[in-house]
Amino acid sequence: MITLTEDAAKEIRKVKTGEDLSDDVPMRIGIKGGGCAGFTYTFEFDSKKGKFDLEFESQGLKILVDKKSHLYIDGTEVGWSYSLMDRGLKFTNPAAKGSCGCGTSFIYEPPEEDKTLPTLQFT
Repeated sequence: MITLTEDAAKEIRKVKTGEDLSDDVPMRIGIKGGGCAGFTYTFEFDSKKGKFDLEFESQGLKILVDKKSHLYIDGTEVGWSYSLMDRGLKFTNPAAKGSCGCGTSFIYEPPEEDKTLPTLQFT
């Protein structure tokens, strides 16, 4: 499950309004290889739910996550920082072993009970 804080939902709604998108248009959260810590979070608006997508709802907003990304970000809370130095989305991922200073990339640590997750191959 992926959840949003109240502040994150408020700011995402502002962006949707600015882009003339309704609350019905889901946001897509995922990961890709890269960043200074190994994996980078991705975020976009996407009205096309694929057959390998999971759908969640938090704070009244729909969230799409592909099943492969979900293996690495299950339980993540997406918050918002108002700090002048790092304003924007903040991801609190219980499976992240560490992250870089920007907060948008992370090192993955599989749970003790499942060290057999597949390695993601990005091209």
